[in-house]
Amino acid sequence: MLTIEQNELLTRIGRGTPMGGLIRRYWVPALLAEQLPEPDCDPVRVKLLGEPLVAFRDTLGRIGLLQELCPHRTASLFFGRNEECGIRCIYHGWKFDVEGNCVDVPTEPPTSTIKERVKARAYPCIERGGLIWTYMGPADQRPEFPAIEWTELPASHCLVTRQLLECNWFQGFEGGFDSSHLSFLHKGDLLASYSLPTHTEFVPTDSGFVYAYGRDENGQTMWTTDTMLMPFHKLIAAALFQSQIWVPIDDETTMLYCVTYHPDRPMSADELSAYASGNRIHAVKEVGSDRMAHNRDNNYGIDRSLQRSGKSFSGMKGIGVQDSAIQESMGLIADRSVEFLVTSDISVVQLRRYLQRAIEDEQAGREIPGTDPKSFHLRPVYQAAPNDVPFSDIFPTAAFPPAV
Repeated sequence: MLTIEQNELLTRIGRGTPMGGLIRRYWVPALLAEQLPEPDCDPVRVKLLGEPLVAFRDTLGRIGLLQELCPHRTASLFFGRNEECGIRCIYHGWKFDVEGNCVDVPTEPPTSTIKERVKARAYPCIERGGLIWTYMGPADQRPEFPAIEWTELPASHCLVTRQLLECNWFQGFEGGFDSSHLSFLHKGDLLASYSLPTHTEFVPTDSGFVYAYGRDENGQTMWTTDTMLMPFHKLIAAALFQSQIWVPIDDETTMLYCVTYHPDRPMSADELSAYASGNRIHAVKEVGSDRMAHNRDNNYGIDRSLQRSGKSFSGMKGIGVQDSAIQESMGLIADRSVEFLVTSDISVVQLRRYLQRAIEDEQAGREIPGTDPKSFHLRPVYQAAPNDVPFSDIFPTAAFPPAV
């Protein structure tokens, strides 16, 4: 278990918090690229790391991500006019470009110098892999965009979806690295029955770590990896590869992005149908919302008859719904000071320790993991090996994809 102070350290992400400072050192998904489909389209509200923001695509196609409140009288720029390479506040007509520069103040005389003295807080953006990413940290420490494999693939090779998680981001992130729950929570008609792992290994990388867990199958060890990339990414391999990203909206809500992809070919129509929103992973979302239709308001659609039948261990339909139900049931921010951890929780313990060390390094001004963008170029592993071959022998050849 953690102390209350350690729990606060890992979960709080607002401006000025240690974890918030660490996350801001990396490129963070802000929204789906399709939410800004064309130049001068409608602005979009975005809340990220506790900050209310507004995103827009200007006349030249550039992405702007600014503080939502106009610096003049704090009216919302979401209602602004997106026109002629800037967003104009409808209250008094002040206009700002994608870099936050004040480019027009029609309420002031031509001789006024107010434009040079006023600036909206703006974050640089880049479009990769169907997402718009932003960097919210110190400008002089901005890294190159990480070489995450799926962000370099053609759009035909990937499917990007997202869902709202109504709890702290770290509950979701931890859940992604808790391999033993697969044998219980997801057991039933949505996944094959999983036995508990018989072998586990941790392999550190320059951008995080790889947690490998093996199960005995037909005289061999079938290795599966959960690859952690800083600060909140997970890669996993199965029939298709997946990337999950737990992005903090604020301390009590999270946007979970899920990317299903194949590195070597386009996804088939059947695969797109199976993994699109409304699929076995996510289950159905509310119309026009990122919230699941099965949520805490309706007890996640739990079917006690289905649960008793033995066809579903949880009685809930949809792996994403099952994960959300459990993670949100812990409260908006789980109290880890009252836990009782056991041997099978080793991956959760390792994740917490790793992030605590990363926070310490960032606070002390030392180098943090993932400063080299090439260190993110890893591939998850799903591979059988003889029982006497450790995963660390497999890793060097299996986990590094060819350069794109």
